[in-house]
Amino acid sequence: MFHTIGHTSSVRQAGGSRQMDRCGRYHGGMSPALLPLEEALERLARAFPPPATGAILADRDDPALDRSSMDGAAMRSADGTSARTVLGTLFAGDAPSRFQVTPGTCVRIMTGACLPAGADCVVPLENLKEEAGLAPLTAPAAGDWVRHRGDQAPAGALLLPAGMPHNAARAGLRAQVGLAPLPLRRVLVGIAPTGDEIQDPPAPHQIRDSNGPMLAALAHALGADTRLLPPLPDDPASLEAFLGDLGDLDILITSGGVSAGDKDHLPKVLATLGARVLFHKIRLKPGKPMLAALLGRQVILGLPGNPASSYLNALLFLPVAMAGLLGTAAPDPWKSGQLEAAVANPGDRPLLHPCLLREDRLRPLDYRGSADLIRLAQADVCAWIPAGGMAAGAVRYLNLL
Repeated sequence: MFHTIGHTSSVRQAGGSRQMDRCGRYHGGMSPALLPLEEALERLARAFPPPATGAILADRDDPALDRSSMDGAAMRSADGTSARTVLGTLFAGDAPSRFQVTPGTCVRIMTGACLPAGADCVVPLENLKEEAGLAPLTAPAAGDWVRHRGDQAPAGALLLPAGMPHNAARAGLRAQVGLAPLPLRRVLVGIAPTGDEIQDPPAPHQIRDSNGPMLAALAHALGADTRLLPPLPDDPASLEAFLGDLGDLDILITSGGVSAGDKDHLPKVLATLGARVLFHKIRLKPGKPMLAALLGRQVILGLPGNPASSYLNALLFLPVAMAGLLGTAAPDPWKSGQLEAAVANPGDRPLLHPCLLREDRLRPLDYRGSADLIRLAQADVCAWIPAGGMAAGAVRYLNLL
């Protein structure tokens, strides 16, 4: 589901040398305190049970009878190129027993219609000429343009095993074999920014809530129903009361309150409420304080407060949580392109760097860090820059929604 790119760089730390790949995963030596992005995504994906979809079996031969794959005429191949008398026309859904093809006769037939008895081939319209009936331009062969009974699947065949993720094609397959459709629903995502500094209008020492509308728009773009909630104060009791009654929300996204400051209360409050914390703090910038937890049936995604951190963590983790709740496959968000210029990245965490995209070429912007909503809003994509930086060349990236 999530792909590791094999580039490595050597990193020297106390306790020996370790190798770090471009997903931020270290190999050898002491275990790092921060969770690599790939492992965090996998932990979140594994937190959901497999889809409760039963096996799908063919209820009858598919197709159930020989069918035409073209508009044309159903004929006997043994009659060669001689003209045939037209007995009538069969459309998709017509009973083929209306006609019996005998030597010197044919039936006009439409795509998907069942072949009448006596016919063993279909001649497409473009290969027919009107000549005292219909005559093929070239001699047909038995089986031409015919979808034979059971050639896609015989009755009783296993078409899909139990527990497969649901998607639109599989919904169609269920209907084709007579199974009831699975209920369609959208995930309901609540977005609650945190912080006493959020005010409207803001004093010079305060800020407006940009994360709430930004994350609501992102969740909507990903196909969720959204509910933008009022900002939460930096108060443990208020936060505990709020988290204790999330109502009909499937996912709660918070922004802020997950780092190591005196007012970052979310981790402790979740522990008090008995939440199952899947991870807290990942090897990524921006976005190191990222937290994911299960609180009863509800998913909590605790995002860092800086806007670039909030947005990029939501872009990575929200689709995984939504897929888990819906029983669908999580998408692979990564694409490949060419970085036009080198990007510095000091430290030991990989960086998602905003870039413009022109065809498959990425032009890095003058990104100022996790609080830089301006450059994030100007960007088309974010390039994955490994720890230590990256020269111009092949790179993977995320589209910004």
